[in-house]
Amino acid sequence: MGITRRYFHKLLGTVVSLPLITTCRNVAQTESSTITSGNLVLSTWNNRRANETAINSLKKNQDLLTAIEKGINTVEANPDDMSVGYGGRPDRDGNVTLDACIMDHNGHAGAVTYLKNYMHPISIARKVLEDTPHVILSGSGAAKFAEAQGYKSQDLMTDKSRKEYQKWLEKGLYSPKVNIERHDTIGMIASDRDNNMSGGCSTSGLSYKMAGRVGDSPIIGAGLYVDNDYGCATATGLGELVLESCTTFLIVELMRQGLSPQKACEEAISRVISKNSTKNIQVGVIAMDKNKNIGAFSIQKGFNFVKSIETETTLIEANSYYS
Repeated sequence: MGITRRYFHKLLGTVVSLPLITTCRNVAQTESSTITSGNLVLSTWNNRRANETAINSLKKNQDLLTAIEKGINTVEANPDDMSVGYGGRPDRDGNVTLDACIMDHNGHAGAVTYLKNYMHPISIARKVLEDTPHVILSGSGAAKFAEAQGYKSQDLMTDKSRKEYQKWLEKGLYSPKVNIERHDTIGMIASDRDNNMSGGCSTSGLSYKMAGRVGDSPIIGAGLYVDNDYGCATATGLGELVLESCTTFLIVELMRQGLSPQKACEEAISRVISKNSTKNIQVGVIAMDKNKNIGAFSIQKGFNFVKSIETETTLIEANSYYS
């Protein structure tokens, strides 16, 4: 019988939590302290349906990972969103390859990278977390695991994405576009009534990327990071920039050191900018702390995110470095 994640962590014993640090610093316009109790869900871009699915799941007392999985599943299954899951734009060889990760309030994570032919990588990432001793499975190994878990393979190209790909082949030019269609990777972070936090991230990656490319979305500390004592963050945009800066880990670490979520997001984006001279790039981040204070920031204007509480869902325009 194989070792499971839960059994593996039982062998390690109980982890002692660090003391909670709170702060009362001045914050920028985006930040708000909406609630001190109750459920809160944030997601990148205008993923209202995903948020509402997640918040409804939490209102039914389902656990955080289930809420996040169900919320992100709605985007993965949407053929009109060409940056996540089914209908996602392929790589240069015409293959739709998916990346995803999920992280729970205990700090445990699961991820899949370069996964072909399975619509719901976030669900498979959760299985990696719960049913294996590993954090990341990739490529054919991830696909083999998905099949063993009962997931069915399918063609992820749609008529629309196939036509776009054939059109792209005429010139074969590669140039990532800022705020393409005003949606991209979905990153979702959530806090429940007990102030426990978890998160998830799912994408089909850069359009017409080199075969084998993996971005920040499935990498813990890059596309997503959760520290239940201090806060959580997720990122979207050009993944290479996020990878090079360990952006979400940095945001949470800055919150641990006493910065507000907004100030932490601004500092993290400033560090990305300091390493890149061109303005033709985009990274957007969202974060929340243990007290449900939130923050968001991006390099370019145009990044937005959705906030859902028990009774209300709101689309918010994030502040940006270049306005």
